[in-house]
Amino acid sequence: MKRCAMRILYRIFAPIALVAALSAVGSVAQQKSSEPYSVVHGWPILPDGMVLGQVSGVAVDSHNHVFIFHRAENSWANDKTKPISSPTILCFDGASGKLLASWGETRFLEPHGLRVDAHDNVWVTDRALQQVFEFSHEGKLLLSIGTERVAGVDATHFDKPTDIAFASDGAIYVSDGYGNNRVAKFSPSGKFLFDWGHKGQGPGEFDLPHSVAVDAQGLVYVADRTNSRIQIFDSNGKFLKMWKSPELGRPWSLTIGPDNFLYVVDGGDLKPAPPDRGQLLKLDLSGKILAKWSRFGNYDGQIYWGHDLAVGKDGAVYVGDVYHGMRVQKFVPQ
Repeated sequence: MKRCAMRILYRIFAPIALVAALSAVGSVAQQKSSEPYSVVHGWPILPDGMVLGQVSGVAVDSHNHVFIFHRAENSWANDKTKPISSPTILCFDGASGKLLASWGETRFLEPHGLRVDAHDNVWVTDRALQQVFEFSHEGKLLLSIGTERVAGVDATHFDKPTDIAFASDGAIYVSDGYGNNRVAKFSPSGKFLFDWGHKGQGPGEFDLPHSVAVDAQGLVYVADRTNSRIQIFDSNGKFLKMWKSPELGRPWSLTIGPDNFLYVVDGGDLKPAPPDRGQLLKLDLSGKILAKWSRFGNYDGQIYWGHDLAVGKDGAVYVGDVYHGMRVQKFVPQ
């Protein structure tokens, strides 16, 4: 009798459970498709035998060429005294993902930040060399700032610099991050002008300024990584305001897109632990979050330690993963 009753219950509730399961699947699919950006699978296309190392920097030029700065066979924990023998700067076509050029072999010790200026020149920072470099689009050295392999906190020295940004008048801002916890401003020719900041948690103080960006009005945005916030300054280094919230996470990198919005990568190392961390955000310049997408992980569309990001004129967002991912991903608006 009990078996008969169980069969009847199974016949009644099994279809209901199936419908519920299918509805749940549909809900998940709908949720995925409702994300504001989707990943482009198979981008970039690496030549046979080429493997990316830790991708520390990424930028897009005016021709929709995507530059990647990676550590190749070196890594965070490896030898910092011998230059990396492989090309560390790779240039890809943004649309097709094909490799267009590669250079930078036997020059760098520990690649970190990369930016492209208004003239399509390529700027990078090297933590171990303690320097900032400007190259032509094709890789010719144009300018170096800092003293090679010598740390310091003055007009001619850095201590593990992290990133570069440019104002509309050509002024250069460097986040001198791991050692000095300051931002240094230079003239367009590379002459030191002034600096601000030191280690701390108060307004205008930093604990690892990891990335810097400048908007069209000349305001300077600093990803104050370990303090889990973004600080905003005027062009003279005067503190204006800060953004800090659980939704923002721990900003590792930020950039002003061609659409005049601020794009941020949350590196994923702020508690609560993954999968709640590791995300990409789009904000307006008042600090309002307009979009969030991605999550912690190694699957396509997920980020492990998102170290840098860039935005093309077509709205595509490129994200470099520096740790287990060791890749760059392209996201496009849906």
